Amino acid sequence: MKDQGFFSRHPGALILSALLVLAGCASKSPAPAGDRGGQAATAGASVASKDLYTVKRGDTLYSIALDHGLDYRELVAWNNIDNPNRILVGQSLRVRAPGAAAATEAVVVRPINTGTVVEQRSLGSSSPADLLKREPRAGKEPYSEQALARAQAQAVDPVTVTPVVARPEGKPEVSPAARVEAKSEARPESRPDASAGDAASGSEEVAWIWPANGKLIGTFSEGGNKGIDISGKAGDSVLAAGGGKVVYSGTGLRGYGKLVIVKHNNTYLTAYAHNQNVLVKEGQSVGKGQKIAEMGNTDADQVKLHFEIRRQGKPVDPLKHLPQR
Repeated sequence: MKDQGFFSRHPGALILSALLVLAGCASKSPAPAGDRGGQAATAGASVASKDLYTVKRGDTLYSIALDHGLDYRELVAWNNIDNPNRILVGQSLRVRAPGAAAATEAVVVRPINTGTVVEQRSLGSSSPADLLKREPRAGKEPYSEQALARAQAQAVDPVTVTPVVARPEGKPEVSPAARVEAKSEARPESRPDASAGDAASGSEEVAWIWPANGKLIGTFSEGGNKGIDISGKAGDSVLAAGGGKVVYSGTGLRGYGKLVIVKHNNTYLTAYAHNQNVLVKEGQSVGKGQKIAEMGNTDADQVKLHFEIRRQGKPVDPLKHLPQR
């Protein structure tokens, strides 16, 4: 009773207490959007770290490019390197295109924007039930000669009505036109399906051939030999195992001697080592079976071809890809 008397004498105190209660409720509201943005930035930083490689002792720019399935000139461009022959231990190199990181960050942000759009769309003036009730009205009238006459009188475009009439009455002048339209529509649809099927079945796969005709003297092993070794005589032909582009030609990788690397697509590289003479240049396109080098023993204990297949930079067993002899 005393409290009621106090508020009756001081009405302003009642209003003040109500405002304090509302302020206490407002303090429990969700974190601002800025906090969410901080979480997205942290996720973006972790993604960006996957795009970098730290140079280790014994690395060369060419070996890093080979291990990541890249052209060393891409590393030069992405990292603004003046001298490809000089990199430092501990140096961080970008091993993915800058655009790839930007696309990944964009995907992280999209779910936040999509949620607000969905909530706004749910407020509609008309319900789906109303639309379903109105749409079937045109098909409720049963077929009859009178209905057919009315449909023909109301038709704006006679071409759209004619195919419907052609089936029950069998008019000869309409059937050929309908057949021609059906054939012309079927042709463009079948071609993309076939090409899409080829791409889905493995457009990145390569129909390999053997790069040399000698005897197999060394096989692939995990953590050991990264390819196969084929014996031969000095000067024997070394062939491109598949069509592609020469991305490296030189002696910059220790243990490979005179080396040629061919990039076939975004998935596969092949390496041809210990050559006596190299017959192609960097940037040159080569066809499958083209002679690209002559067998030798540079940086090797005998004349042989060391051949590697790299899938996205990782060595794979060539014998699982080459045709059986």
